[in-house]
Amino acid sequence: MSSDTPDPERAAHRPGEPGRAGPEPWPEQPAVDPPAGLPVPAGTPAGAPGADPFGWAGPGAEHRPATVAGSAVTARPARGVRRAVGLTLGIALLLTVLGAPLGLLWAAVAPDIPVVKTAEGAIYATPQPEQPIAADGWFSLLGLGFGMLAAIALWFLLRRRRGPVGLLAGALGGLGAAVVAWQLGRRIGLSTYQRLLDTAPDGRPFTKPADLRAGGVDWLLGVLPVPHGNLLLPAFGAAVTYTLLAGWSRWPSLRPEPEPYADWPPPAGGTGGRGVGPAEGLGSAEGLSSAPGDRPARPAAPEPPGPGAAEPPPG
Repeated sequence: MSSDTPDPERAAHRPGEPGRAGPEPWPEQPAVDPPAGLPVPAGTPAGAPGADPFGWAGPGAEHRPATVAGSAVTARPARGVRRAVGLTLGIALLLTVLGAPLGLLWAAVAPDIPVVKTAEGAIYATPQPEQPIAADGWFSLLGLGFGMLAAIALWFLLRRRRGPVGLLAGALGGLGAAVVAWQLGRRIGLSTYQRLLDTAPDGRPFTKPADLRAGGVDWLLGVLPVPHGNLLLPAFGAAVTYTLLAGWSRWPSLRPEPEPYADWPPPAGGTGGRGVGPAEGLGSAEGLSSAPGDRPARPAAPEPPGPGAAEPPPG
């Protein structure tokens, strides 16, 4: 059909043809909501059908209002921080209480200091006694061992809380336990020593309970106690031991994690003396790879013809 021949099936009037009053308007189409799950065109009003009323919140807020998402996200970290602080202080208090048996042990193994009563007070019975040095040495060894054992216990008992909680709890508990052990150990037999110092005649020998000369507590601004000397050894032992355990841990998060290939089934045909890696086990179990364990079998060779079978025709 040529361009000059009119098409009978074509509409008799085209928009904009002369002889007409004007172009006829196109018929209005009913509004159709966009299918669910498809993106809404940009510039769609929030009240239009299919528009996302929370699209302004963005993907970071999970398509929720900022006030609701923000309060929920803020509440969870605050609750976790409070729980961690409470657990840290509770463990530190428990270790501080355990300083009492440490002080009793120190008082039992540390030797008493021999003294002699004089008019000016008690003096050493020998010019350079070894008992004060032995008392400091015993306290240092016991405190260091206490901190190491506390760190090991925290590492294995708090497996799900490994990290800053265990480290801070061990350090704070070591400081508290050292102060309790020192004050309790030095007071055992102190009342008897004070009574003999007040009532004994001059020249009478007796003993003084063990005390520390290489450690003590200083008061910062008269309010905050600051331990020093060998009172820091329990906290030092706990911190160093816990840090070494964390450095030797095979889990990056310090918490036990499932083995990556523990739940994979073994190969169907056995290992055959060769190690089967993850790809082989997965290929044989799921059929996702062709590993040596699941190679296709070779096709069987054709059987030889029988004595009475006809020969195949030549090709």
